[in-house]
Amino acid sequence: MSAPNKSYDPVEVESLKPEEVDKARDAALAAFAAAADLDALHEAKVAHTGDRSPLALANREIGALPPHAKADAGKRVGQARGRVNQALAARREELEAERDARVLVEETVDVTLPWDRAPRGARHPLTTIGDRIADVFVAMGYEVADGPEVEAEWYNFDALNIAPDHPARTMQDTFFVQAADGTPDSGVVLRTHTSPVQIRTMLTRTPPIYVICPGRVYRTDELDATHTPVFAQVEGLAIDKGLTMAHLRGTLDHFASSMFGEGIVTRMRPSYFPFTEPSAEVDLQCFVCRGASVGDPDNPCRTCKSEGWIEWGGCGMVNPRVLVACGIDPEVYSGFAFGMGLERTLMFRHNVEDMRDMVEGDVRFTLPFGMEI
Repeated sequence: MSAPNKSYDPVEVESLKPEEVDKARDAALAAFAAAADLDALHEAKVAHTGDRSPLALANREIGALPPHAKADAGKRVGQARGRVNQALAARREELEAERDARVLVEETVDVTLPWDRAPRGARHPLTTIGDRIADVFVAMGYEVADGPEVEAEWYNFDALNIAPDHPARTMQDTFFVQAADGTPDSGVVLRTHTSPVQIRTMLTRTPPIYVICPGRVYRTDELDATHTPVFAQVEGLAIDKGLTMAHLRGTLDHFASSMFGEGIVTRMRPSYFPFTEPSAEVDLQCFVCRGASVGDPDNPCRTCKSEGWIEWGGCGMVNPRVLVACGIDPEVYSGFAFGMGLERTLMFRHNVEDMRDMVEGDVRFTLPFGMEI
């Protein structure tokens, strides 16, 4: 039996040779010094102090040495690993200090700046003017009624005395909803006015009735400076005993003065609508020149083109046929109705020249109106 190998030199293990240990230590110190930020330092830490790092692998070799050889090898590797850990901690402290100093500069907050620099935002002016109109009529005793935008033809046309051969029922003016079988004759349309809401109201309520009906409507118009295929209307309906055109005129005069200021003058021109009889177009005296530009070539008015009047909407007494269709006795009750476009009202009130500005969603158009108009 051979005696123990007491002459075994641990230096003969390649990874435990002094030059190899020093080489691994120096490589770690150089990697830490070269790390430009904490992420790079973390990568260097894994490479030089992790389980697969050269010094960690050398440390594992110590366990295979004879007892009398472990002390020298352990001391050599331990000193190297201690030096590496000290260098790692020192470099981490340096990089964290640099990071904190950089954050203080890059993310500093000037507490002396105005606190209200964030924009407050604004409602769309069509929404706001619609609410303002509703307030005007609610103060007069009216209620606000609403209805579906996808409507049956009977509500949109037939009940309003619009015959099947009326031009408004052709594809030129109306968006028809396609039927499930693919045919366009579904009997359903995108409403062309908010008058179907008036029909639904008369069918479900008993006179006296005083309602306004704001909402979006759809017509096959091209989008340009004065037209849009989707626009907003507000219509009014009053059904009661003894109502006349005088009541209609007084209501519209109050409406006009609420929108455009005291002293505004209106006029009615005879017109034709299937659902009212008699019918009229409502004009406003030009609120810019107040009619002074008429016949004065030296002071033309761009708003009314020197005509003195601007068309605003339509109105009239409810046609008895419409009352009959809704189950209301025209011998007992009479009524009046009117309708105006919100876009046109907004254009008149605020001198907006292009209707496309209202639908393009540009915040630069909306913000100047704020929350109220």
